[in-house]
Parts: sequence; C-alpha cells; structure tokens
Amino acid sequence: MPDVPQPEFTPSMGDDFSEQLLEVRVADRQRVAVVCRPAAEPPPGGWPVVLAFHGGRSHPDMMRRFSGLDCLAAAGQALVVYPAGSGSRQSMLTWNGGNCCGEARDQGSDDVGFVRDLLGDLARRFPVDDSRIHATGMSNGAMMAYRVGAELADRIASIAPVAGPLALATISPSRRVPLLHFHGSLDQFTPLEGGIGRRSVTRTDHRPILAGLLDWVRSNGLDPEPIREPVPCSDAGMAIERLTWGGGTAAEVILYVIDGAGHTWPGRVPDSFYLGSSALSFPANPLIWEFFCRHPRTG
Repeated sequence: MPDVPQPEFTPSMGDDFSEQLLEVRVADRQRVAVVCRPAAEPPPGGWPVVLAFHGGRSHPDMMRRFSGLDCLAAAGQALVVYPAGSGSRQSMLTWNGGNCCGEARDQGSDDVGFVRDLLGDLARRFPVDDSRIHATGMSNGAMMAYRVGAELADRIASIAPVAGPLALATISPSRRVPLLHFHGSLDQFTPLEGGIGRRSVTRTDHRPILAGLLDWVRSNGLDPEPIREPVPCSDAGMAIERLTWGGGTAAEVILYVIDGAGHTWPGRVPDSFYLGSSALSFPANPLIWEFFCRHPRTG
C-alpha cells in the first residue's frame, strides 16, 4: 500500500509555540502529524497532549484554522497534535471512524494503530504526561476521537467530539472514559437525530447522537437519565441545553445541544456558509480544555 500523501506544511517558529511535521511509519505506510509545542518550559510531569482530528475531506492545517486549538499551545497549556488521515488526495483526507468515512473506511485504514504508534513517537521526542492524553475532533474527526476513546482507553484520558457521532456498532473500552460532546440541532451533515444528512457527501446513515452517547453512558456505568439545564447564549436565534450524566464524577458524560447551530465548531466562524451557523458567544475551546484538565487518566 502506498504512503499517505503528506499535507502541505512549512515549519515555523513563533514567540508562543513552535511547529513541526512528525513522520510515523505504520506497517508499510508513512503517516504524518503536525505538532504545535509551547515555547514555555514543560510542567514537571511533562506536557498534556491534545490530539485534534480533522474532519472528512480535510487535513491538519484546515483543522487548525477551523478549531483554533493552537491557542492551547500558545498559552503554554498543552502539546497540540494534528494527525493527518489517509486518502489519495492530500487535501481531502479521511478517518476510518467505523462506518465512515471515504477511502480510510473503504480500505480498512488502521488509524487506531497509527494513533498508538504516534503516541509512542511523541513520548520519545517530547516530555509528555502519559496520564493526560486527550482527543477531540470535528465531524469524521469526532468519530475518530470516539474510536480512540473506545479502543485506546489505556492511553486516552478523555475525549471531546464535535459535530460527529459514535460510528462504531458496539464499544467495550478497557476503562471508563469521560466524554464531552457538542452538536448543533441544524447540522445537515451529521444530523442530531441520525440518518443521512441533506448535505452529506458520503451518504452515510449515521446513528443518532443520543444513541451513541447512551452507549457510552452505559459503558461508564451511569444512570441513563440525564440532568438537563439551559445554558446562557447571546447568539440570535439560538439556545443551548446541557445534558449531563454522572456529573462531577470521573466517568461523566456531557452533551451540549446548540439549537439553531449547524455543522460548526462553537465559538469559531465557519469557513463556508454550507456548514450553517455557529454559536460565536459560546466558545468550545475553554470548555474542552477545562474538561480535559478535570479528567486525567487514573487507571
């Protein structure tokens, strides 16, 4: 199998963090990831790691712009790692998240194996806190965050998927993994209620978001009945509800449903009107980081 095309990347150095391209050999394939390392000295226990998986038909640099997660490296909080999926076109890569998506799914790409090897390589190159490795992702990347949470629970402390469902038919994590999810009610790519999105490119029949979350809730041994609370939102035409299972515990699951939002990253301006509206007054990144800080891996 040929090497995965590498996304265009020019290493640079700023005042707050440095960037570099990491190459990882997985079986007979060359895989890559963009690493953003804080300029500050690492904590005594090493850097927390945030894996940020790009969406389908995308690439790491687009995920950087879309999510704004470089802010964590710039603030000296974490090593932010943007792995690249696979595909025949370097600007249109996908992840094998389960029942989606694209070439990665069709060719059975071992993306979980890639992530495991990537984490090993990161630990050899950087001071890393092995108990604080977290994963987030957008759309198909959210599916990949779910997958590594389920299948690499021995390495992943907690996950925070955005606008993408659990794409696995069953899960059996080796430990209880805390989860934070964001989803817009008007998502036309991965609908909140499941099914084939009106704007879906892959025409995948997605699971309802709540169905996947309830699988996770059961796996974490939590009461299936959530606590529902409204969340302040100043965006016109939008309202936010938070659903919490096991709140305050080491296995908590949290869902933010953003009524009126589309296939977007909360707090970020989407790069296409086809994606729908974003809750600009409700930035996801501080909530994701706070959640990750609360949930290191203890087992």
